[in-house]
This record gives sequence, structure tokens and C-alpha cells, in this order.
Amino acid sequence: MNFDALASAWAPRLLSILRIMTGLLFLQHGTAKLLKIPVVPMFANLSLTSPPGIAGILELVGGVLIILGLFTRSVSFVLSGLMAAAYFMAHAPRGFYPILNAGELAILFCFVFLYFAAAGPGPWSIDAARRK
Repeated sequence: MNFDALASAWAPRLLSILRIMTGLLFLQHGTAKLLKIPVVPMFANLSLTSPPGIAGILELVGGVLIILGLFTRSVSFVLSGLMAAAYFMAHAPRGFYPILNAGELAILFCFVFLYFAAAGPGPWSIDAARRK
């Protein structure tokens, strides 16, 4: 079997793996903000009604749904928008270049979630199991 055939065979599974890992990384932000796990000093006095508090709720709930692959397309679309807003509200005012304004992660999450909204969750997901 050549590499192209192998890559094509594994592409749907790798989509699921990318979704699960992205969800796990995204979930950390929600747990740090809302559950204080891990403890991040800048989130110590976070109000749930503040923009970072609302983002924390979306990160926690959205991260779990992304990991499970449940309502993936709609959740991903919302989270993509959240990350675009986070970039323009928190990072862009600090300068033009993402590497200087610490916005690379927000941009990357934004476009990965946008990809999931278009591509779906992959075969290892609750969404895929429900379609069967």
C-alpha cells in the first residue's frame, strides 16, 4: 500500500483524533477559569458574568461536547466565533502581529473549529454513531 492510499484510509480517523485533542486542549481553559484546575493566577477573581467568565462557560461545555463529538458542527461554529471575538477583543489591541500579541492560539482554535464546522466530527464520535 502506498502512502497516499494509507493517508486516505486514515484521514477520517485522524479527523476524530484532531477533534478529541483540540477538545482536550480547549477544555483546559474552561477548567482553569471555572473549576480552578489548574490554578491560573490571572483567573483567581473571575466573575462568571465577565467576558472571560462567559468564555470559560463556553470553553468548559464546548470542550466536553467537542471531545465527545456531540453536536460537533454547531458547537464548532459557535466556538470558532468565540475565538475570533477573543482574538479581536483581547489580542489585536496589543499589536498587529499574532506572535507579539499572544494571539496565535486563539487564531488557531478559531480556524480548527471552523474546519470542524465544515468537515464534521469524524467517525469516532457520538454524532457519527447517531447517524447510523
